[in-house]
Formats: sequence, C-alpha cells, structure tokens
Amino acid sequence: MTITITAFERSPDRGKGLARDMRVRWALEEVGQPYDVRLVSFKTMREPAHLALQPFGQIPTYEEGDLALFESGAIVFHIGERHAGLLPDDANARARALTWMFAALNTVEPPIFDRALAMILERDKPWYDHRLSAVEDSIRKRLTDLSRRLGDADWLDGAFSAGDLLMVSVLLRLKGSAILEEYPNLSAYVARGEARPAYKRAFAAQLAVFTAASAG
Repeated sequence: MTITITAFERSPDRGKGLARDMRVRWALEEVGQPYDVRLVSFKTMREPAHLALQPFGQIPTYEEGDLALFESGAIVFHIGERHAGLLPDDANARARALTWMFAALNTVEPPIFDRALAMILERDKPWYDHRLSAVEDSIRKRLTDLSRRLGDADWLDGAFSAGDLLMVSVLLRLKGSAILEEYPNLSAYVARGEARPAYKRAFAAQLAVFTAASAG
C-alpha cells in the first residue's frame, strides 16, 4: 500500500525544512519507505475532506490503506513501530527513545515555537522586547539541561533513534541563532542530524516543492 502524506503547497518556511511534514519525510527516508505527497493550500486545509483527516486543519497527515493519522510525532512513532531503523529492538532502549520523542515535542519545542510566533506576530507590539526576552530565557533553560544531558555523545541514548530525529527537527528552528550557538555540543548535534543521508533526501524533496511553487 502506498503511503501518502500531506504538505504545504506553499510552505511559510520558504523551503527551510521547518514545516512538520519534514519530520515525516525524514522518518520515511530513514526506514527506506517510498511515499507520495499531496500538496494542500491553506484554503484546502480548512475544507471538509482535509478536516476529516486532520481535525485541526494542519499538516502533515499520513494515509496508508484504511489508516489515516495526524500529528507528526504520532506519525513518526507509527513509522518506527512498523519499520526497522528508528526504534531500538531492546524494550528498555525503545521506551527511552519514546521518552525523548515526548521530550522533544512537549518540553523543548513549545518555547522555541513561541519565539518563532512572537518574532512574526508580535514584533510591532509594545511588549515585544519583554516577551522575546522571557521566551528566550525559557529556551536557554531547556537547552542548558539538554546540553548537559547530551554531553559529548553523538546521540541522546546510544544509536540514532526517533527521539533524535524529533529533537534535531525541533532545534533546527534555532539554527543560525545566537541561542543555539551558545551550546556548541547542541550545534554539532544538529549538524550531525543534517548530515544524515536520509535527512538530505527529505530536505531536497521538500525544497523542490518550494522551488517549483516559487517558479510558478
């Protein structure tokens, strides 16, 4: 059965690989599974057919036969459960990988995403500087803890896993910022993720969509 995911027809990240379909593309590339992509506009995302797949009108969605999923973390977990390459065989190591998946999405990502939204939506507000400072302090607290835990290891818990895939995806929102550069081991960690052949294939695929849309 062919896997079909959805992605932005015109991604607001301008081809930087920050939209959440990138996480699913990367996971599928890591496990060697082919997939199709159905591009959706912002208008299409609010129409009944898409809302039946994603009740919050977002991307990505995942369809395989009679299975339909939403939420990038859940999709990555499903891919890891079905195919070797993202979750360890050892039960305890598998549970730890799942813990890091939750940590990436529930602990590390929220303040990072809040910063991105503030920089887009609140820049002209009188409280912007205070808001940005508070959010960045929260980010630094999370990164300090994460940096200490990672230390000089290549990955969070031995071999690369879905936990690393999601954590690197989250940290990529800070790429090139002074905040990430304050933590050399995290900067190197992100670079290792980007260097993986599966990541490069996924990035090239999503960038091709943006390039085609821009040319049109």
